[in-house]
Amino acid sequence: MTQWLTDGAPHVWRPYCQMKTAPAPLAVARTEGARIILEDGRELVDGIASWWTACHGYNHPHIAAAVIRQLERAPHVMFGGLAHEPAYRLASRLAALLPGELNHVFFAESGSVAVEISMKMGLQYWINRGVAGRTKFVSFLGGYHGDTLATMTICDPEEGMHGLFADVMPAQHVVALPRDAASEAALDALLTERGHEIAALIVEPRVQGAGGMLLHDDSVLATLRRLADKHGLLLIFDEIFTGFGRTGDLFACSGSGVIPDIVTLSKALTGGTLPLSAAIASRQVFDAFWSDDAGAALMHGPTYMANPLACAAANASLDLFEDGGWKADVARINAALVEGLEPCRGVPGVVDVRTLGAIGVVEFDHAVEAGDLCVRFAERGCWIRPMGKVVYLTPPFVTSDAELARLTGAICEVVAG
Repeated sequence: MTQWLTDGAPHVWRPYCQMKTAPAPLAVARTEGARIILEDGRELVDGIASWWTACHGYNHPHIAAAVIRQLERAPHVMFGGLAHEPAYRLASRLAALLPGELNHVFFAESGSVAVEISMKMGLQYWINRGVAGRTKFVSFLGGYHGDTLATMTICDPEEGMHGLFADVMPAQHVVALPRDAASEAALDALLTERGHEIAALIVEPRVQGAGGMLLHDDSVLATLRRLADKHGLLLIFDEIFTGFGRTGDLFACSGSGVIPDIVTLSKALTGGTLPLSAAIASRQVFDAFWSDDAGAALMHGPTYMANPLACAAANASLDLFEDGGWKADVARINAALVEGLEPCRGVPGVVDVRTLGAIGVVEFDHAVEAGDLCVRFAERGCWIRPMGKVVYLTPPFVTSDAELARLTGAICEVVAG
């Protein structure tokens, strides 16, 4: 072990693991393209783009140059009462890219916080309109929206990681997605009975990510929009995972043709360079806060919201998306995942193999041992971190065909073994 890892290990609280029994983390020296280079010299192809963030690959020169230029001007300045060009330009560009009237951008630093902000927007929207009692949300089984207190309440209570906190916050309505006539009727009945207490519906469009990489058709989103309109409710899309090309469209809300009232973005917003997120509201939602009454304002303001360095990185990332080359890369990756993961189908214990855009999933009939599998994948030159019952790939869009073959080959070899 390297000295800094040895010295620091007793003091670092690691995420999502029982540190007493988990394998030691791998020491990273640097990154490049789709690869993580370890201190011991090994190179791992990153199969999950650092939790889905590094869509353009690591160390992209265009993003790095933009951050360096901004660092020389102003690395940070508070956003309360001050303005700076990177944030205002980014907000304008996001508004132009998103469909409908999703025009009002509230910046934060993390995905969980963006979702919490969207929930506050949803609650205060009704308060500002003089409607009392709308304090609940409807979310969906298999969903995951973050680890902060409010977001935990809208995650799947069974499949999520937050069972210990079930009694800490008010319970929400977590129900089945309306995939068929029966589940649509059940949701319609719930909204008819309890709509007076519900502020909004919130869903991860197309893919429920950390809840198990569960896919659903765009028809489900159309049903949610129809039911939200029928019962006079807001609809929130959590595109923390699905935004910025991962499903084949720049945004799921654009490709599906279903426009929410609020959308949240993060993960790949800066191309995996710096933390940044946003909750983006429609004109209808924003107008409920536009008032001569100071008390109608949204009283929220993360210290590092709209950080200039992060906004510069995000603008540079959008530059890369503008040329459209990512679409061919996502299609190429999808073809490689379809072919490369197919041998896993039929292996004992595997119940499904599925793909969408630059997402490939092998699902088991049991929870997998993530720590052990990470070690075995690393031995094969890959960084793949399973979760729950799935081993999945969400590689950077710049991943080469040979690197994709290494990733899928490692999964097939380990699964078959």
